[in-house]
Amino acid sequence: MSLLTFFFSLHFLQEGGANDQTAMTFCLTDEDHTFGNSLRYMVNKNPQVDFCGYSIPHPSESKMNIRIQTSSKTTAVEAFRKGMVDLTEMTKYIRQAYMAELEKGAYETFDELV
Repeated sequence: MSLLTFFFSLHFLQEGGANDQTAMTFCLTDEDHTFGNSLRYMVNKNPQVDFCGYSIPHPSESKMNIRIQTSSKTTAVEAFRKGMVDLTEMTKYIRQAYMAELEKGAYETFDELV
């Protein structure tokens, strides 16, 4: 099993020349702004990425387009993959830190008022 498992449908929408691997648009289904903005942020942290942006064409469509343009030192597919791996690693770290703090039990609980 690979390090990265995709839980969404992914389509490559290549624009421009068929041999240009540095600029691509990826179409993801069943994702929203939370995921789109997080992935955009992680992809943009890559110094080889010239541009990364996302859009949700219409609220009634369950798809998101993410556009990546890179320098000649990498491909858009590799930048997308690296962004996904980095986002996965970041969320793992956040979860571990949260669980460690939760296990300390240094929090207050309140009874719900009816």
